[in-house]
Amino acid sequence: MTARGEGGSGTVLVAAAAALAATLLVGALTLCSAVLASHRARAAADLAALAGAGTLQLGRPAGRACRAAAVLAERNEGRLRACHPRGDGSLRVTVAVRASVPGLGAAVARARAGPRGLSPGR
Repeated sequence: MTARGEGGSGTVLVAAAAALAATLLVGALTLCSAVLASHRARAAADLAALAGAGTLQLGRPAGRACRAAAVLAERNEGRLRACHPRGDGSLRVTVAVRASVPGLGAAVARARAGPRGLSPGR
């Protein structure tokens, strides 16, 4: 037996719990999408920098090195935002990868590849 006026309160509580669970699930999936985009951006930037630096090491012009970096970024679902060849044969790139959740934006990563620079005094 229920007290007068309490009929259906269980339904309201279950509906509220279901809404809370759905909200938490959407939040968790959004967070996972952002983390995945970040990892993909870092991997794409690393590979793009390596491709570009490898092209520079073969004696090819800087423009060709940046094109090689752009191709590798695109193959990894990214977009090359910046490419800066250095005089020491290294290359710095910035790559953006869109998150799979609409409206979340893009994850951006930077990478450098090329010969190891010597520190002063070594």
